[in-house]
Amino acid sequence: MTKHRCGWCVGDALYEAYHDQEWGKPVYDDDTIFEFLILETFQAGLSWITVLRKRENFRVAFDDFDYKKIANYNETKLEELMQNEGIIRNRLKIKATVTNAQAFMKVQEEFGSFSKYIWAFVDGKPIKNKVKNYKEAQANTPISDALSKDLKKRGFKFVGSTVIYAHMQATGMVNDHEIDCFRYNQV
Repeated sequence: MTKHRCGWCVGDALYEAYHDQEWGKPVYDDDTIFEFLILETFQAGLSWITVLRKRENFRVAFDDFDYKKIANYNETKLEELMQNEGIIRNRLKIKATVTNAQAFMKVQEEFGSFSKYIWAFVDGKPIKNKVKNYKEAQANTPISDALSKDLKKRGFKFVGSTVIYAHMQATGMVNDHEIDCFRYNQV
């Protein structure tokens, strides 16, 4: 018997593995939250599969998503990244990654962890939606609007409401698995 998956991932082995193992699973550790935040900001205006296919290249290029290192990148490192064909070479997004790493650490200082800060927007527990077909899922919500606005106020870049909602879905702050998907009740 075949498992029923959300329609958006069916037919691509990498997408299916990501869906089955990661997407929508609640993430509370800052390192993983930062990784997803960076990947989501690079996804802005592109498809997620484009980013997913380059994920390992991003991991190498951005020092295993170590925000402490990224916060200190200089112009030489930025130019090196701009020459890296394995990642998305968008100068504004690359510079935003450095800015976001710096802002990320400021949030950690203020709240004790970025996780405490971001999860407070959903009262510390995932919102379980009832999506019947992924094509009908929301692209943003009042919560993602508020979180986006607050992140921008804190200096984050490329964190519009749609990007932030995608981040919330990826890190399990919202469960947008289709209700008949095998993962719906697992996450």
